[in-house]
Amino acid sequence: MTPNHNISFSPDGVEHLRWLQDNARRQLTFFEQSLRPDGRFCSLNWDGSPKPETAQELHTTSRMIHSFALGKALGHEGADKMIDAGMDALWNWHRDQDHGGCCWQVDGTAVVDGLKLAYGHVFVLLAAASAKKAGHLDADRLIEDVTSVLDAHYWDKDYCRFREEYQRDWTAFSSYRGMNANMHGVEALLTAYEATGEDTYLHRAGQILDFFVGVVAQQYDWRIPEHFTKDWQIDPTYAGNPMFRPAGSTPGHSFELGRLLIQHWDLSGKPDSDAVEHATNLISRALSDAWLPEGGFCYTLDLDGRVAVRDRYWWPVTEALGALAVCQNVCPSRSFTDWYTQIWTFAQDNFIDREHGGWFPELNAAGAPCETQFVGKPDIYHSLQADLLSLTKTPSRLFESLEPRN
Repeated sequence: MTPNHNISFSPDGVEHLRWLQDNARRQLTFFEQSLRPDGRFCSLNWDGSPKPETAQELHTTSRMIHSFALGKALGHEGADKMIDAGMDALWNWHRDQDHGGCCWQVDGTAVVDGLKLAYGHVFVLLAAASAKKAGHLDADRLIEDVTSVLDAHYWDKDYCRFREEYQRDWTAFSSYRGMNANMHGVEALLTAYEATGEDTYLHRAGQILDFFVGVVAQQYDWRIPEHFTKDWQIDPTYAGNPMFRPAGSTPGHSFELGRLLIQHWDLSGKPDSDAVEHATNLISRALSDAWLPEGGFCYTLDLDGRVAVRDRYWWPVTEALGALAVCQNVCPSRSFTDWYTQIWTFAQDNFIDREHGGWFPELNAAGAPCETQFVGKPDIYHSLQADLLSLTKTPSRLFESLEPRN
């Protein structure tokens, strides 16, 4: 793509802050095209035209609700119809009337894939909590419903972490345990705490963080292995779905977990602890390990920090930007400021679609957008949060930080 160096990405520059708000609104407008006339969400081609597939996955539905709840806080006029459609889909299509919980993939009322995944259910909690922040009337019943499912089937009281997966009828079929679902569990639990004030959500988020950051990351020089056995021993040989469960360590998750650790610390009253130092250790390690000479982050590392999968996706870039934006507020440094400016410049020149809106999800070896792992533009969730966290730099309570900008 042709570089555009007319924009300054100084973190507090007026021009940059205006650009972030405009880019967020442009993304929201682009992804409004995901809503079909029948109320279903569809995937979009690069130009915003709908893809023909009609089945939708649980995390995609949930992320759409969360994103447009943030959009509503920003004052986006089309947000309510998107939140309404998503909430209706979760309650009436994804929610399993026979067995409880939510099915992974549905096509209207037809179940396409009935797997019950912790990853999907924590995103339902995130959606419900975000909908509550947006004032949706059905949010409380969904929070209650999905919390009861998480309590009954996923929360392991012995280890204080989430179990992973079941068949539709809640038959266990694997002993796999993973970091990814637990990390997004932290995200959902913290948002649920912000929406409800219930201390259990905050406490459980802290218990998960204590293990992955306080124990595992320190053992692996601030890298985080992704895969574990039933008794939470690291499984260094595991390699599953190449997108959701790749082998080794995923540096993009270190950016997310570092930011979430700061959010938990902030919501806990900023105690005198090592939380911020540990968060910056995670973020700094991922920056140094994963940034490639040609720009962008590799997708995965081995457990010694060597590049494993060199593919460059949009979402680690967005998560790095969100984490660095929060650090500008909590623990500013010249190094983080320089990284922030460098990464935003790379994103604008390579990932952001200035013609149609949204971000291209991946780049090929030559630096051009491609469709290898992802077809079309999969969702707004990661890239919108990069804009909004960079705009507010808030460590917690993002919704409240956006509301005065209406």
